[in-house]
Amino acid sequence: MDDYVGIVCAKCDGFSPIGAPRCVLCGVELQAHPAAPAPDGEVRSTLVDVTAGALDSLTEEELMEQARNYVCVQCSSAVPSGHKFCGACGETVPDAIQELQTRYFGSMQQAGRARLMLIRGSEGTEGMSFLLHSTEHVAGREDGQMLFPSDNWTSPRHANFIYRQDKLVVRDEGSTNGVYVRIQGGVPLEIGGYFLCGGQVFRLDATPKDTSGPDPDRTGFCSSPKRESPFRITQILEGGVDGMVYCAAGRVAAIGREDSDMNFPEDIYMSGEHARVVLGEDGKLSLEDLGSRNGTYVRIHGERELGQGDYLFIGRQLLRVEVTA
Repeated sequence: MDDYVGIVCAKCDGFSPIGAPRCVLCGVELQAHPAAPAPDGEVRSTLVDVTAGALDSLTEEELMEQARNYVCVQCSSAVPSGHKFCGACGETVPDAIQELQTRYFGSMQQAGRARLMLIRGSEGTEGMSFLLHSTEHVAGREDGQMLFPSDNWTSPRHANFIYRQDKLVVRDEGSTNGVYVRIQGGVPLEIGGYFLCGGQVFRLDATPKDTSGPDPDRTGFCSSPKRESPFRITQILEGGVDGMVYCAAGRVAAIGREDSDMNFPEDIYMSGEHARVVLGEDGKLSLEDLGSRNGTYVRIHGERELGQGDYLFIGRQLLRVEVTA
């Protein structure tokens, strides 16, 4: 038989031959009609043509359904994906269906390994889940599968979540405000690097070279006494201008809501002792979280591997990674 026409049950996704009064898998009454949005709680079935000549005209989603829900046309038994013969009657599965099982169902299973949960954002949709079931997943204000149209801190095309060697990776797509990932303990931080504490954005700067000297008439400029400073922390205000600047007096500069070198008493997301920048004995700088409640985030360069429970900011959107497989 060359033609295979049937109905996909909206309740269990089972595939039944055309004319069958009930789903062969769950027993729900079937009715063939065009696919359309159904009211909440209503079971919907869709008439699907799986003739060999019609496969090229189906969408990728419909092809996936054919691969996942094939039912033997001889005995109406469900045939698991990848099987060449019906386990009940021995009927051969058409070559076209076998090819779809490999091409579409296999790749879909391989990619569906993680999701993103929206913890806090600008869209009023906290708790929304984004399933990462494809190979690329673009987030942005205008371009992508995860859109945040009212967030003016998010670039039109901001970040891309991709799978590489069975690992989830986030890649900055050249966004204006970057992608920030929550740190665990301490991480290296280079001059020019950006980081978040509470609701504040900071940049780590080098101390400028001393170019002061007397005027041509040898008169010195009246000023406060100088002190040695190994690095500076600059607060970045909305619009990109510099705000508060702290010149480190020693090897450690602390940030918090109170009793720190840089204090932000009105920031509700800032812990009392939130984070610190440390200059090690080896001359390298690091950023350390001090057990803050809301975390410390560092801006990534290029791309970064993500794992279970990682948090990240894209614009104003706070997302958490959940590995599902």
